Amino acid sequence: MTTGNGSDQASLDYSLKYNPPIDPELAERNLKEIKGVLDDLGVLFLLGSGSCLGAVRDKAFIPWDDDVDLLTVLGVNGLTESKVGSVASALRDKGYFVAQGDTPKSKLNMTIKDSIRISLEALRIIDDHVYSYPGIALPAEMFTHPREIYFLGDKFNVPNPPEEYLALKYGAEWMIPKKAGVYERDVVEKMPSADLVGQPAWIRVLDEQAQPVADAEVNLVGGGRSRTDGQGYAEIVLPEPNWYALIIRYRGHEQVLYMEELEPEVTYVYRADTFERHRSLADGEVGTLGNVLLRE
Repeated sequence: MTTGNGSDQASLDYSLKYNPPIDPELAERNLKEIKGVLDDLGVLFLLGSGSCLGAVRDKAFIPWDDDVDLLTVLGVNGLTESKVGSVASALRDKGYFVAQGDTPKSKLNMTIKDSIRISLEALRIIDDHVYSYPGIALPAEMFTHPREIYFLGDKFNVPNPPEEYLALKYGAEWMIPKKAGVYERDVVEKMPSADLVGQPAWIRVLDEQAQPVADAEVNLVGGGRSRTDGQGYAEIVLPEPNWYALIIRYRGHEQVLYMEELEPEVTYVYRADTFERHRSLADGEVGTLGNVLLRE
């Protein structure tokens, strides 16, 4: 399978689909290079998600982590939406491919260089909270008054207190190392269901023989739960085009889909043999699969 040159759209697509583990030496080099860019621009940033977990718990990148997560907060320390755009331009000048996204909860610069994916997400404060993927509400003060730690021989900021952030993000067992496929389940199982306002989309569930599965549960994490009809179709409600997490369950089968790029008014197909099919296509180790669902 073509993976691109390591610093282009094809490389980013491959990384998001197969989530191969990062090379720690390249990740350290790119992280420190991006740190230099952000420091020069006066952008206060924090390590987030698995990068924060590794820095605090392991004092290193988690060996099976697939990206580096960086966070900033819009409106804090002079960070404006235009400055987020300036960051993207500065990173492109350094040879990074940068894809940008904008949602009501954040602006995102998703970068890749030499096959190392680094995401810089600028969070919006909403009612004194910010939202961490896949929709976890966290006190904004954790991010506006960060804590400084030493990591990889340098100073980095993390949410404050980091232990509380990691417990809210990953659960009470955050100190126990868990590989890809396990920690995602811990994250999504903490998310309560809610009735979202938006437009419908449809998920069709097929079994290992590509036959429709009736009465399968489709759980949109942080949203609603629905069940498939006799032809395998379930309706979900999406507030906007964005990344979402889902859980597909039926008798003898459960799969967490941690990163799916979905939009309303589209029908997607899930096949139960997805992981094995993807692994046969991937060059090297497959981590947590992303963008598993296919448009019908």
